[in-house]
Amino acid sequence: MKSAITGVTPPRLGEATIMTVWPSLAIYPTARALGRLYDIHAGLGIFTVGNLFKLASIPVMLLLYLWRILPVVSRRYTLSNRRVIVQRGIFATAERWVLLDDFDAIEILVLPGQDFYCAGQLIFKHGDVETFRLAAVSRPESFRHACLNAHEAYVQVQRIVQQQAEQETVAV
Repeated sequence: MKSAITGVTPPRLGEATIMTVWPSLAIYPTARALGRLYDIHAGLGIFTVGNLFKLASIPVMLLLYLWRILPVVSRRYTLSNRRVIVQRGIFATAERWVLLDDFDAIEILVLPGQDFYCAGQLIFKHGDVETFRLAAVSRPESFRHACLNAHEAYVQVQRIVQQQAEQETVAV
């Protein structure tokens, strides 16, 4: 559904995309291990151990990058006005999702090696129970903020709709 402002579509009329992010290379254990090595700053000037590992690992990282964007393998995380979705493949097939009212908090967990890629895990929680997890989200704080804003808007609209339904029931 198209709208003049991205994501500003009532959820009951249709699902609208608010934001899409692609997972970082830090989704792969090999890339996280290399990320830990890249952060070694021992050495002189630009000749640090980390920089030497960066140079030596260019072929490996290039293969991981190409693997990540293959049409069959590619994955992306989409925030809509109804849910947060993990989509896979060239046609963005929904693989799994969490509804916007199925969580009330989102934590960020940065695994060792993900710092280098500015990535982290987003853990969606309802109370103390983990309901959903996104791996290696690039710039996780901004996506977390967008998800929480969408959650709050969705929950507020649901409350208003419920109150209106209750008032109509009482009036009848």
